[in-house]
Amino acid sequence: MTRIVIAFAGLLLCGGCSALAADQGARDAFRRIDTNGDRTLQFSEIQAARARMFDRLDANHNGLLEPDEVRAAVAQVKAKRDFQAERFAGLRAEAGRMDRNGDGRISRDEFTAAIPDRLLQADTNGDGALSIAELRALRRQ
Repeated sequence: MTRIVIAFAGLLLCGGCSALAADQGARDAFRRIDTNGDRTLQFSEIQAARARMFDRLDANHNGLLEPDEVRAAVAQVKAKRDFQAERFAGLRAEAGRMDRNGDGRISRDEFTAAIPDRLLQADTNGDGALSIAELRALRRQ
């Protein structure tokens, strides 16, 4: 898994980004996710980034994230970065919401379509995008 995948797993899996904002790698990732260069993260851009991340997290390349793959990804993030454990406490619930058909696995479509609740709530003006100001406010939470 690349450094950028590790750095953004918290943001894209469960919406935690407080530890990411000061990291140069996170800034670079922001620029890569912001494909139209407007200095906001459109939810469609986040979904495209989630699709790319899914492809990296799907270790056995069967088109499904299984519980072992999710646990392995979280363990890698925790091992490589100094994230607070509580940022990942909601991951299981988030995974449950992503698993729309209830089969215990998350398909690429389910993973890509899901925007974490924390990110939806951060979109205070309801425009379907996260501005720099909204991301800074999210970081302070």
